[in-house]
Amino acid sequence: MIVRVLVEIKAKAVDKTFDYQVPSELQKNMQVGIRVIVPFGAQELEGYVLEITNTTNVEELKEVIAIKDEEIILNDELMKIGLAMKEETLCSLSSAYITMLPRALKARKKADIKKKYTTFLSLNTPIDVALNLAKNENQKTIVSLFASSEFISKKEAQEISSSATNTLIKNHILKEEAKETYRYQVKEWEQDEKKELNQEQRHAYAHIVANLTTAKTFLLQGVTGSGKTEIYMQLIEKVIHLKKQALVLVPEISLTPQFVANFARRFEDNIAVLHSGLSEGEKYDEWRKINRGEVSIVIGARSAIFAPLKNIGIIIVDECHSDSYKQENTPKYRVLDIATFRSNYHTCPLVLGSATPTLEMAARGKKGVYELLELKHRVNQFPLPTCTIVDMKEEVKQKSPIISRKLQEEIAKRLELEEQVMLLLNRRGYSTNVMCSSCGFTYKCPHCDITLTYHKTTKSLRCHYCGYTKYVDARCPNCHEDALNYLGLGTEKLETILKEKFPKARVIRMDTDTTARKGVLEKIIEEFKEGNYDILIGTQMISKGLDFPKVTLVGIVNADLSFNIPDFRSGEKTFALLYQASGRAGRSNIPGSVIIQTYNPENYILNCVKEQNYEKFYQYEMDIRRNLKYPPYYFLAQIIIKSKDYELAKKEAMQTVSYIKQNREPHTIVLGPTTANVFRKKNTYHFEILIKYRFDTLLKDTLKQLDQLFITKKNVSIDIDMSY
Repeated sequence: MIVRVLVEIKAKAVDKTFDYQVPSELQKNMQVGIRVIVPFGAQELEGYVLEITNTTNVEELKEVIAIKDEEIILNDELMKIGLAMKEETLCSLSSAYITMLPRALKARKKADIKKKYTTFLSLNTPIDVALNLAKNENQKTIVSLFASSEFISKKEAQEISSSATNTLIKNHILKEEAKETYRYQVKEWEQDEKKELNQEQRHAYAHIVANLTTAKTFLLQGVTGSGKTEIYMQLIEKVIHLKKQALVLVPEISLTPQFVANFARRFEDNIAVLHSGLSEGEKYDEWRKINRGEVSIVIGARSAIFAPLKNIGIIIVDECHSDSYKQENTPKYRVLDIATFRSNYHTCPLVLGSATPTLEMAARGKKGVYELLELKHRVNQFPLPTCTIVDMKEEVKQKSPIISRKLQEEIAKRLELEEQVMLLLNRRGYSTNVMCSSCGFTYKCPHCDITLTYHKTTKSLRCHYCGYTKYVDARCPNCHEDALNYLGLGTEKLETILKEKFPKARVIRMDTDTTARKGVLEKIIEEFKEGNYDILIGTQMISKGLDFPKVTLVGIVNADLSFNIPDFRSGEKTFALLYQASGRAGRSNIPGSVIIQTYNPENYILNCVKEQNYEKFYQYEMDIRRNLKYPPYYFLAQIIIKSKDYELAKKEAMQTVSYIKQNREPHTIVLGPTTANVFRKKNTYHFEILIKYRFDTLLKDTLKQLDQLFITKKNVSIDIDMSY
C-alpha cells in the first residue's frame, strides 16, 4: 500500500504530494483524509493523506512512521474546497487545508492539544442494595444521587465527602469511569416558543422552504428589526425535521453570544459554536462534536464556513455585507464563495441576510441571480427610529466639540426615563496621536507609516498594525519641553468625557481593548441587556445585530471617520455602518431616536441614512461605480509587491506591471504601481497594482505565472488578491 501525502510545509515550492510506503501494521487503519507522520529529509513531519494507491514512480520509498488520527479530518467535500481555494486564491494547497482546521488538527507536529476527561461514578449494584451497604449518612447521601442519574461526576460526590466517596469505590459499591467531556458548554436558557410570522416573514419563509432541495441563493433584505432571525430559526426547525443540518454564520464575535442564546432558547444544546474567541481546546472539542454528527446546528464567525458537517440542509450568512467575511491573510478566501460551493455540493439553499447588502449582492438580487426577498417593515409594526443630523461646525463655535448640545440633552432625557443609550465611535484608544506643541514632534511607529495611538488606562502608545508599544514620556523626547498634546478622539477618551458630564450614569465600553480577555464580551452584552448599565460606548462591533429592547437613543459621535478612506467602497461601508448602528434604537414598543454628528451635514450618505433609504443610496452609488469602472460593473484584482528593500520593491513592482500589460486582454485596465495605503508596515515596503477587468481569458494564467515567478525571487514577495 502506498499513500500520497501533502506535508505540513506551506511553501509553494513544496506544494505537492510525496509517496510513502505503508508498513503492514498500519495498513488496516490507513484512510484518505487523516494525518500521518512521515520522514522528510532529516526531519519528521506531519501531513495529510490525499490518496491511497498501489503505484508510484519513485524507485525507493520511505515508510510512514505513524498514524495521527482515528477519524477522518479532511472529508471529500473539504478536500474539494481546498482544491477550489488553491485555484481561486492562488494559495498553496497546504495553507488551504491548514486554514480549515482548528490548531489541534493542523498538520503541525507541535500543536498537540489533548482531549479533556472527567471521572464519573456509577453503581455496581442496584440502588436499594447500595443503600443497605452504605455505612454512614454521607455514603447514603452519595448513593441517593443515583436515584435520578445513572452517572454523577466524582467531583460532585467528593463535595459531599471525599472519604465516603473513596470508601464506596474501595468497597466496589461505586465504580469509576473516565469519560471525555467537551470544554465548551452552551449555556442553558429558559425555553422560547417560536413566534408567529407576519405576512412579509411568511412570504420569505415559504419561498425558501419551497426550495430546500435546490442550490438556490436567496437575498433576504430586511430593515433592522424586521425579524430575520426568527425566519432563520423556523427554517432551521424545518431542516432538522428533515434530518439535515444547518450552518449559520455571523460576522462578528460580538454577535455570537446573543445569537447562540437566541438559538439555545429554541434548540437547547443541539448547537456547536466555532469562533476565534474560543480556546484552542474548545475549538478542538467543538470541531470533533460536529465531525461526529452530535449536533444539528453550527453557529460561528468566518472560519465556521469550514465546519465538517456532512448533511447540510441550509446555509445562512447573516449580515452578509460585512467586511469580516473576507479573509485578509493568505489564503484570501471569501465566505460567500465557500458558502456557494457548499450549497452546490449539498444541493441546499444559501440565505444571505442583511439590511444593507453590498452593491454587488443587491445588483444580483435585482437581476435575478439571487432571489430577492424583502422585509420592509419592523415586526409588530414598530416604527424605524427618527434621525437628526447635527452640524459639528456650529457645535465647535459653541464649545461642544465632542458631544453636541443636542446629544447631551437627549442622553440626559434618556437617563431620566431609565432608558438606555448606545454611542458609536469607530476608533479605539484615548487619543489618535500625541504631538508636541513646541517643536511639532509626533510619536510614530518605528516599523510602520502610522502615528501611535495613546491608551490612557495603560499609559502606553500603541501601533494598531504591528502591535509595537512604548510608554509615553512626560516631556517631548525631541525638545524636552512639557508640551505634549493628546489629539484626536477614541472610545477610551469618550468614556472619560461621558463620566465627567454624567457622573451618575453607569457607562461601559466595548471595543477590542476591553473585550480581549475571555468571557468579557459575553458579560458586557448580558449585563447591558439586563439593565446594569445606562450607556454603552463601542466601535463597529456594537453596530450590527445586537438587540437591546431598552435602547431608545443611538448617537454616532463622529460620522466622518470613514468618509476619507482611500477605498472605492468607503461610501458603502459608511452607509452600512451608520444604518446598522441606527437600527439598534427603538427595537421594542418605545420609539427610538438617532443623532448623527458630522462636519459634512449635506453629505448624500448621511441623508440616505437619515431617510433610512437604501434604494436611494444604491442608485446614487451605482452611478459612481459605473462611471469609474468598479464592481459590480468590473472585477478587481489587487497585487501587492513587498520587500524590506525599498528600491527592490519598486523595481519588481514596475516589472510586474510591464509583465501584466504584455499578457492581458486589451480592454483590461492596469493601474499602478503606487504606494499602498500604509506604505511601510512591519519595516516592509508595500507597492500596489490594481487590475480592472470584465472578461479576460488571459489574466488568471498570467497571475498564476507571476505567482510562480516570485517563488524563486529573494528578499521580495507578491501577494495576489483575485477577489478584491
